[in-house]
Amino acid sequence: MELMPALRDHRRIYRDFFYAYPVISRRSRGVSLGLNLNPDKVCNFDCIYCEVDRTSPPRRRDVDLGVMAAELDALIDQWRGGALFADEPFASAPPEWRRLNDIAFSGDGEPTTYPRFDDAVEVAWRARERLGDSSVKLVLITDAACLDRPAVRRGVLRMAQGAHEIWAKLDAGTEAYYRIVNRTRIPLERVLANITRTAAEVPVWIQTLFLRVNGAPPSNAEVDAYVDRLAEIQRGGGKLLGIQLYTVARPTPESWATALSDAEVDTLAARVARESGLPVETFHGNGTSRADGGAEPATPSQPAPPFA
Repeated sequence: MELMPALRDHRRIYRDFFYAYPVISRRSRGVSLGLNLNPDKVCNFDCIYCEVDRTSPPRRRDVDLGVMAAELDALIDQWRGGALFADEPFASAPPEWRRLNDIAFSGDGEPTTYPRFDDAVEVAWRARERLGDSSVKLVLITDAACLDRPAVRRGVLRMAQGAHEIWAKLDAGTEAYYRIVNRTRIPLERVLANITRTAAEVPVWIQTLFLRVNGAPPSNAEVDAYVDRLAEIQRGGGKLLGIQLYTVARPTPESWATALSDAEVDTLAARVARESGLPVETFHGNGTSRADGGAEPATPSQPAPPFA
């Protein structure tokens, strides 16, 4: 089944805004107002499935929290007045998907690398207060590598004082597979330690993307290791709300990084749920579109390395 345009188009640029952008999110099943704390497109991961176009120069490299606050207020006004849904891709969203679900820290890189992350959280908090709807969540979508930074810890604890969700990435169970999929020099152990410590204070969702690498889905041994990592986090005191398990939904920058079938996603989800004891939400990879940022994906760099 083809995705509706509102789900296929996740560009992080809206009109002449620099930092704030709206999307219709398949995971939140509603409107998500994104805040891009990485307009310079710098990230500490280089995931093989990332849809951010890093071949074109950024329009802006700094973060001006005053401008971001003004853009967020303007987006809220457009959502509340209905102007947001006057044109595509948002016009295709059915009424039940037009509710405002959250204000999310995501964007063109890892949001927690921004040195003033706690101040950015205050911007989102004040915007929600002006909206007058305390049910709107503040959401952090993170690779978890910087959750140990003091400003990030302060920001996360502030988020936890109201409606919130923390979505922590975990795409692998072994160091070797992690380095193939996420392509970073940051050790997997650091990511796991940060998730465990954060989840001991603020329960988190684990967000996992499984895909085919050179035509192969994750091996049985890799899935076993992944489930073991989930258990390791919980043994360390981390409270996990569940798993968001999904696959590629739009073109990737690497031609050898491709989507699992719906049946494969469902089979993996059932296995992970059975073996971990955690609830698992699944999101299939139906449909294709242009990459986030509105540009075609970059030319594939080279074949994927063999599994270790």
